[in-house]
Amino acid sequence: MPAVSNATSLTDWITLPPPQDWCVYIIETTTGHFYTGITNNLPRRAHQHRTGRGAKYFRLHPPKAVVWTETEHTRSSASQREYAIKQLSRQQKRRLISDTQTHPITIPATPEG
Repeated sequence: MPAVSNATSLTDWITLPPPQDWCVYIIETTTGHFYTGITNNLPRRAHQHRTGRGAKYFRLHPPKAVVWTETEHTRSSASQREYAIKQLSRQQKRRLISDTQTHPITIPATPEG
Protein backbone atom coordinates (compact mmCIF):
# COMPACT_ATOMS: atom_id res chain seq x y z
CA MET A 1 0.00 0.00 0.00
CA PRO A 2 1.46 3.42 -0.90
CA ALA A 3 2.47 5.68 1.95
CA VAL A 4 0.19 8.65 2.53
CA SER A 5 1.80 12.00 3.23
CA ASN A 6 0.86 15.63 3.69
CA ALA A 7 3.88 16.77 1.66
CA THR A 8 2.93 19.62 -0.63
CA SER A 9 6.20 20.59 -2.28
CA LEU A 10 9.32 18.92 -3.64
CA THR A 11 11.33 19.95 -0.57
CA ASP A 12 8.71 18.32 1.68
CA TRP A 13 9.17 15.05 -0.21
CA ILE A 14 12.97 15.26 0.00
CA THR A 15 12.95 15.71 3.79
CA LEU A 16 10.51 12.89 4.51
CA PRO A 17 12.15 9.91 6.25
CA PRO A 18 12.28 6.66 4.28
CA PRO A 19 9.02 4.73 4.72
CA GLN A 20 10.78 1.44 5.62
CA ASP A 21 13.34 2.51 8.22
CA TRP A 22 12.17 0.80 11.41
CA CYS A 23 13.28 -2.52 12.85
CA VAL A 24 12.00 -4.90 15.50
CA TYR A 25 14.60 -6.42 17.79
CA ILE A 26 14.92 -8.92 20.62
CA ILE A 27 17.57 -8.46 23.29
CA GLU A 28 18.59 -11.29 25.60
CA THR A 29 19.48 -10.06 29.07
CA THR A 30 22.20 -11.26 31.43
CA THR A 31 19.42 -12.87 33.47
CA GLY A 32 18.19 -14.89 30.47
CA HIS A 33 15.06 -12.87 29.76
CA PHE A 34 14.00 -11.58 26.34
CA TYR A 35 13.07 -7.96 25.66
CA THR A 36 11.34 -6.97 22.41
CA GLY A 37 11.38 -3.43 21.08
CA ILE A 38 11.38 -1.26 17.97
CA THR A 39 13.68 1.50 16.78
CA ASN A 40 14.86 3.38 13.72
CA ASN A 41 18.46 3.38 15.00
CA LEU A 42 19.49 0.08 16.60
CA PRO A 43 23.07 1.02 17.61
CA ARG A 44 21.81 4.16 19.39
CA ARG A 45 18.95 2.31 21.08
CA ALA A 46 21.22 -0.54 22.24
CA HIS A 47 23.59 2.04 23.73
CA GLN A 48 20.67 3.72 25.49
CA HIS A 49 19.64 0.40 26.99
CA ARG A 50 23.22 -0.36 28.08
CA THR A 51 23.73 3.03 29.74
CA GLY A 52 20.40 3.15 31.58
CA ARG A 53 18.75 5.74 29.33
CA GLY A 54 16.55 3.17 27.56
CA ALA A 55 13.75 1.06 28.99
CA LYS A 56 13.51 0.80 32.78
CA TYR A 57 13.27 -2.97 32.31
CA PHE A 58 17.05 -3.11 31.92
CA ARG A 59 17.67 -1.75 35.42
CA LEU A 60 16.85 -5.22 36.80
CA HIS A 61 17.79 -7.23 33.70
CA PRO A 62 20.94 -5.79 32.08
CA PRO A 63 21.13 -6.30 28.30
CA LYS A 64 23.61 -8.85 27.01
CA ALA A 65 23.09 -9.12 23.24
CA VAL A 66 20.76 -8.32 20.38
CA VAL A 67 19.80 -11.86 19.36
CA TRP A 68 17.23 -11.18 16.65
CA THR A 69 16.29 -8.35 14.30
CA GLU A 70 13.75 -7.83 11.55
CA THR A 71 14.15 -4.80 9.31
CA GLU A 72 12.30 -2.85 6.62
CA HIS A 73 9.26 -1.91 8.65
CA THR A 74 7.26 1.26 8.84
CA ARG A 75 6.66 2.60 12.35
CA SER A 76 3.19 1.12 12.29
CA SER A 77 4.16 -2.33 11.02
CA ALA A 78 7.07 -2.46 13.49
CA SER A 79 4.69 -1.73 16.38
CA GLN A 80 2.30 -4.42 15.17
CA ARG A 81 5.10 -6.97 14.85
CA GLU A 82 6.47 -6.02 18.29
CA TYR A 83 3.04 -6.64 19.82
CA ALA A 84 2.73 -10.02 18.05
CA ILE A 85 6.16 -11.13 19.30
CA LYS A 86 5.37 -10.03 22.85
CA GLN A 87 2.35 -12.37 22.75
CA LEU A 88 4.58 -15.38 22.02
CA SER A 89 5.62 -17.80 24.73
CA ARG A 90 9.27 -18.01 25.73
CA GLN A 91 9.59 -21.27 23.77
CA GLN A 92 8.07 -19.66 20.66
CA LYS A 93 10.50 -16.73 20.95
CA ARG A 94 13.43 -19.15 21.22
CA ARG A 95 12.18 -20.91 18.08
CA LEU A 96 11.84 -17.58 16.25
CA ILE A 97 15.41 -16.67 17.21
CA SER A 98 16.87 -20.06 16.27
CA ASP A 99 14.96 -20.29 12.97
CA THR A 100 16.37 -16.97 11.77
CA GLN A 101 19.89 -16.51 10.44
CA THR A 102 20.78 -13.77 12.94
CA HIS A 103 24.04 -13.83 14.83
CA PRO A 104 23.98 -12.39 18.36
CA ILE A 105 25.47 -8.92 18.59
CA THR A 106 26.97 -8.07 21.97
CA ILE A 107 25.80 -4.68 23.15
CA PRO A 108 28.90 -2.51 23.75
CA ALA A 109 29.15 0.08 26.48
CA THR A 110 29.59 2.80 23.82
CA PRO A 111 28.01 3.16 20.37
CA GLU A 112 31.38 2.79 18.65
CA GLY A 113 32.13 -0.53 20.31
